[in-house]
Amino acid sequence: MAATGTLSRVWPLGSRLDESGNLELGGCDARELAREFGTPAYIVAEDDLRARARAFAQALAERHADATVLFATKAFPCTAVLELFAGEGIGADVASGGELHMALAAGISPERIVLHGNAKSAAELEYALRERVGLIALDGFDELESLTRLAGGEQGAQRVLVRVTPDVRGDTHPAISTGQAESKFGFSLASAAEAIVRVQESPTLELVGLHVHIGSQLSELDPFRRATEAIAQLGEFAVYDLGGGLGVAYTSAQQPPTIEQYVDATVAAAHDFLGERIRLLLEPGRALVANSCVTLYGVETVKPGPLTWVAVDGGMSDNLRPMLYGAPYEAEIVGRFGGATPCRVVGKHCESGDVLISDVALDEPRAGDLLVTPATGAYGHALANNYNGIPRPPVIFCKDGDARVVVRRETYDDLGARDVG
Repeated sequence: MAATGTLSRVWPLGSRLDESGNLELGGCDARELAREFGTPAYIVAEDDLRARARAFAQALAERHADATVLFATKAFPCTAVLELFAGEGIGADVASGGELHMALAAGISPERIVLHGNAKSAAELEYALRERVGLIALDGFDELESLTRLAGGEQGAQRVLVRVTPDVRGDTHPAISTGQAESKFGFSLASAAEAIVRVQESPTLELVGLHVHIGSQLSELDPFRRATEAIAQLGEFAVYDLGGGLGVAYTSAQQPPTIEQYVDATVAAAHDFLGERIRLLLEPGRALVANSCVTLYGVETVKPGPLTWVAVDGGMSDNLRPMLYGAPYEAEIVGRFGGATPCRVVGKHCESGDVLISDVALDEPRAGDLLVTPATGAYGHALANNYNGIPRPPVIFCKDGDARVVVRRETYDDLGARDVG
């Protein structure tokens, strides 16, 4: 790795090593960020978020006239992130009442929100109806009946999509694959036809189209095309939500499709199988936020072994993905990028499985170092937890050399804030 210059695409856009080899993020010195805000901390390059939002919006607008980008809120459920995307004309895909609340609070118009999920409660459906959410993706017959009872009245019929499971499996971890026949999500192709008829007969629901989503962190484009072809047999509709799932680079060796390649393939499939006079919705999540963020850690202890154990002041409480999916990450010592010491980066939690990176080469790490892990913007903050009573990290936005807290660090008092008595 070069001592100075722009870093690989795993890192936030604009990240660089200065003349002394120190890391800059959004124009901010990483060491200064750690001193001011502490560690662990999620550091987000604001310009990266904007650039990816604009890239998605432009790519879609150039290829299809009536189209909208919706951010999959679950990837980074943070008000500041949603506010930024709202300013770029991006809507929201939400999977719960809580995510809906955040999207509305961030200023995203209700008509630009799609509510989906496989087990929506009556309270969540009522909330969506009160707020006049643009579309609700129906996920099963019980939900269809429930929403039929709840909808109507002065608000009129609720516009809905039928979520279809197309029996298409992408090449990804089973825990984040959703399009296969045995998925818990949506209607099978066999039952979707019946669902369509029942919605069309409902006096309180208006069927406008179909929803499909086949999984996350997908690095091949053909499954998107096969899923689109599969749902085409169900009839012609005005609206199609083709989900998201575009993979990102977590390591320098990974080469996922670009935003433009993904949008080109998805729109081409839509035109080939669904027609060109449709409203098209896409729901990127990870691809909008993953590489915008890094996590800064303090190194607490270093122990010798076949792989040197490097224990940091966070772990599975701020990045659960390696434990859930075996997700790979890279890491560097701030100020000493590169190196040849074989290391295993672990967290501080009382679990042997609290391993952030199984095998990474670092430059002779020692206690007191500042370690940085890139590509933590998707499902880091989203899955953060308080295991072992660890307060969750802050989210820091950086732009043009200025840093601001958008989510504060939790305190020990916060851990008991919901206690009663």
